[in-house]
Amino acid sequence: MMMWSNFFMQEEDRRRREAVGRRRAQGQHQLTPEREGKIKLGLLLSAVGSTLAVLAVGTEFWVELNTYKINGSAICDAAHLGLWKMCTKRLWQADVPAGRDTCGPAELPGEANCTYFKFFTTGENARIFQRTTKKEVNLAAAVIAVLGLAVMALGCLCIIMVLSKGADFLLRVGAVCFGLSGLLLLVSLEVFRHSVQALLQRVSPEPPPAPALTYEYSWSLSCGVGASLVLLLGGGCFLLLTLPPWPWGSLCPKQGHRAA
Repeated sequence: MMMWSNFFMQEEDRRRREAVGRRRAQGQHQLTPEREGKIKLGLLLSAVGSTLAVLAVGTEFWVELNTYKINGSAICDAAHLGLWKMCTKRLWQADVPAGRDTCGPAELPGEANCTYFKFFTTGENARIFQRTTKKEVNLAAAVIAVLGLAVMALGCLCIIMVLSKGADFLLRVGAVCFGLSGLLLLVSLEVFRHSVQALLQRVSPEPPPAPALTYEYSWSLSCGVGASLVLLLGGGCFLLLTLPPWPWGSLCPKQGHRAA
């Protein structure tokens, strides 16, 4: 009888120790309110960058191509393009600002014809105003941008896991993901800039002659630049949160220490 009572007492002690160990583990993984607030603030900043990045990649106002206005003509041609699609527009010269020598801006109302680039499907180059795209450069810009969005989504998932599950080790992974996505978007912007230069230089010798063009970068590209900088800033904030607190404590002593 004594043997069974000792057995039950040992079993109950073991269960009690396991329960205490689980509570301690949960306490170790639980975030403090101050740290959780900082992570949420960084996540909000990264969400703004993510929204700008999706807006930039999904729209086609990266660059505007404008022909010069022709005297005696009531219309003029303009175009705008992005990573996936291009649109040519026929505008009324009466709607173009008086002090402007070229057609545009592309946001003016007019007859539009939008098509997706065929080098994603059939591998053909696109023709715009008797000029031909260089599909390899355009494809590279699009692939790098999509890769940046994928890494950005992985960073968001890591930070959400930190807040919901207390997986603090994923904070550093999320910081690297957001920083890398910002760099990838910047690289995509630079590659796209080279694709625009290649388009302007690849003039077709076939008639009719290619019109003179001017170009200007538009609001989609500005969103991409802003997204890159905000994502880099968000990644830097998360990276600072992974550093040990003692260097900052020595630089910024508490009020109680100063009073002492």
